[in-house]
Amino acid sequence: MRIDLHTHSTASDGTDTPAQLVRKAAATGLDVIALTDHDTTRGHAEAVAALPEGLTLVTGAELSCRVGGVSMHMLAYLFDPEEPALLAERELVRDDRVPRAQGMVAKLNALGVPVTWEQVARIAGDGSVGRPHVAAALVELGVVPTVGDAFTQDWLADGGRAFVEKHETDPFEALRLIKGAGGVAVFAHPAAAKRGRTVPETTIAELAAAGLDGIEVDHMDHDADTRTRLRGTARELGLLVTGSSDYHGSRKTCVLGEYTTDPEVYGEITRRAFGAFPVPGAGGV
Repeated sequence: MRIDLHTHSTASDGTDTPAQLVRKAAATGLDVIALTDHDTTRGHAEAVAALPEGLTLVTGAELSCRVGGVSMHMLAYLFDPEEPALLAERELVRDDRVPRAQGMVAKLNALGVPVTWEQVARIAGDGSVGRPHVAAALVELGVVPTVGDAFTQDWLADGGRAFVEKHETDPFEALRLIKGAGGVAVFAHPAAAKRGRTVPETTIAELAAAGLDGIEVDHMDHDADTRTRLRGTARELGLLVTGSSDYHGSRKTCVLGEYTTDPEVYGEITRRAFGAFPVPGAGGV
């Protein structure tokens, strides 16, 4: 089995619609795919409706968190999307995205960059607007060559010249909410240092003690030495190890199935979850 547990669609900051994403996943030869858009489950219904036969969908979301002044992302799998407490927190985070993006536009304008809110909103479309959409606007204007090049101290990285903070959930509270909604929690790309500051391994240990299920080890932002170190951390803390592409369509260079999760780990995730269940493909529409 080939299992990719971290992907994004146009419901957040990917460039493929949920329907396009699941069809592409099937064509790529994946058996299981998780749709984990940022702070939203809005793409799930479309993905389910288009799900090809032979492909299983794991519903999820990537939750924006912050601890000790450091941003981090928590992958939540197979939770009840209507559970009131987690739903309210996702809406709180999502509602803060527009004023935050508008604030980044204002800072860029003050730096002499002629980006407009209309441009960013057009790029975001119906998705949850975020830094990648502002970064894409900088690419359109020729300010930076790629989206990744916008995530520096010169521009949009944490603490950068055009950075604006947003509401982010305390990860210990996120764990409580995910578990309360019947879900499974995996710390996404915990050592992706090129994105900015990362949380110390002491925090990972504290999260493990608080109920964290796993860490995403095999990821494009982790080199071989980092993956080896994180595997050791997971082993010491009794955490599951996942691998995922973090696919965003054409917005990033990663490809579907670039990194995958062991079938036994996937089975353990499905055993622990009780808020929702994987959806087998029925041929799509």
